[in-house]
Amino acid sequence: MLEMSNISKIYQMGDESLYALQDVSLRVAEGEFVAIIGPSGSGKSTLMNLIGCLDVPSTGTYKLDGKDVSDLSGDQQAVIRNEKIGFIFQNFNLLTKLTALENVELPLLYRNTSSDERRRRALDALKQVGLSDRAGHKPMELSGGQQQRVAIARALAGDPPILLADEPIGNLDSTSGKEVTDLMHSLHRQGHTIILITHNQEQANEASRKVSLYDGRIISDQKVCHESDADTQAASASAPDGKRVSQ
Repeated sequence: MLEMSNISKIYQMGDESLYALQDVSLRVAEGEFVAIIGPSGSGKSTLMNLIGCLDVPSTGTYKLDGKDVSDLSGDQQAVIRNEKIGFIFQNFNLLTKLTALENVELPLLYRNTSSDERRRRALDALKQVGLSDRAGHKPMELSGGQQQRVAIARALAGDPPILLADEPIGNLDSTSGKEVTDLMHSLHRQGHTIILITHNQEQANEASRKVSLYDGRIISDQKVCHESDADTQAASASAPDGKRVSQ
């Protein structure tokens, strides 16, 4: 679904070339839940911008859903973003004068979707995140956790192949953060491909794969083993002839 090959992003600062990313190669398959983690200055925000078609690489190639998007114009990037990527931001990025329903409808409005279809899909998305009863509320009438769930519904409404989440629980209290994390796990189990950008190790460990960045380079790329995975593996190993034991 997503394939980056030898990607670099270089910014020119006078006579000096500043490498925000250096020779990064990354593949994400359909249905994966991948966390990209690193400290400030590691390049994760730059990588997020490239994945989300908010920027283009200086060198290397990037294929998204089989299409080379390495060198698109601004208008072409906007089309790809609208069709292929659902964004979930730390600060929610909801329009304060619009209701939850109207905010969720926005990506579909840019696709020239009919008003009846926009409303149906937006209501379905709000139902999916448990906020059908808040459709008429404006952002300031919602809690932080509810606002983030509206933002997730907005990301889901266009049925994009990838959900790209930038520090989605960074501005939430622990209870709201757990609700949003549980929701993302539920979406992953339903088959959504999720890419999570974070500096938080605990949050990164919630994903099924963790990619670590440092000084613009990938320094590790590993699967994350959860307790449920370990239990399943142990049951399989202890079964006769290696056959998996029914749980």
